[in-house]
Amino acid sequence: MLKKILKRIGWALLTLFLLANLFASFHAYKFTHYSDTKSPKTDPRKLSFAGKLKTVCFGVDNPRPINIRKPAQPYETIHLQSYERLECWYIKTPQPKGTVILFHGYSGEKSSMLDKSDEFLSMGYNTLLVDFMGSGGSEGNQTTIGYKEAKDVKAAYDHLQTIGEQNIYLFGTSQGAVAVLKALHDYPITPKAIIIECPFATLYQAAAARFKAVGVPVFPLTSFLVFWGGVENGFWGFAHKPVEYAKSVKVPALLFYGEKDERVNRQEIDDVYKNLGGKKQLVTFKEAGHVNYLKKYRNEWHTATSQFLQEN
Repeated sequence: MLKKILKRIGWALLTLFLLANLFASFHAYKFTHYSDTKSPKTDPRKLSFAGKLKTVCFGVDNPRPINIRKPAQPYETIHLQSYERLECWYIKTPQPKGTVILFHGYSGEKSSMLDKSDEFLSMGYNTLLVDFMGSGGSEGNQTTIGYKEAKDVKAAYDHLQTIGEQNIYLFGTSQGAVAVLKALHDYPITPKAIIIECPFATLYQAAAARFKAVGVPVFPLTSFLVFWGGVENGFWGFAHKPVEYAKSVKVPALLFYGEKDERVNRQEIDDVYKNLGGKKQLVTFKEAGHVNYLKKYRNEWHTATSQFLQEN
């Protein structure tokens, strides 16, 4: 009798394990692949119970990011080759001090960086705005949360070097910040300095935040999601650790963070900052979340950035 009960328990546990992996594989695919749907991105916090249950089982749809506006200034559209063909906007300013390359966040596109581009232009820098693979005018529908996007960073950096630019700065927000950190870890590139906003410390922690948003237990689904997210995209997800990539950064770095960020906690930021190997500065905004800091802290952001660039 006991043997039969244990056997049933074993089969039940195996079934639950397989189902959890199946659901995690759905989540991982949608987490790393944009859909062609025109519907707005799903906000788990606004779903009904049935909607949340469906989301827990099958993942969150992420519509492919589309550029919603163009630069106000004259610009040149440039195409570069990385894992996919990338589309970039190159904006020049008279007598530039250098060029800042801008990299957007997860589910973003280069038009979302135009306000930051305007700030850098006003400081006297050319800007190169890049659509990561899968976003905007670039090809594909895949995103690897900064892992393969590191090659996109290198492609943009190499292009500026090819045309003779010597003063190259890298700016990235969220996923863009992660891609910048990984590019400096993976490739022999030496920008004058980097400016990064709210990078997560590890892919595991970023995935855990995704489940917290839906209100479901982080363990063990996060481990399954990270595993399948890596397998489906050709890398080991548990090794995707920007906190470790930061150790390879020897150039000056300015790190921005919002104290009310619901996706990246302060400990992650402190760990990344601690590992940055060069001259560094941390600037935080007390009332900001995981958002565009210019909306509420434009003057503070501009002052800190301008001073940092002048010194580096």
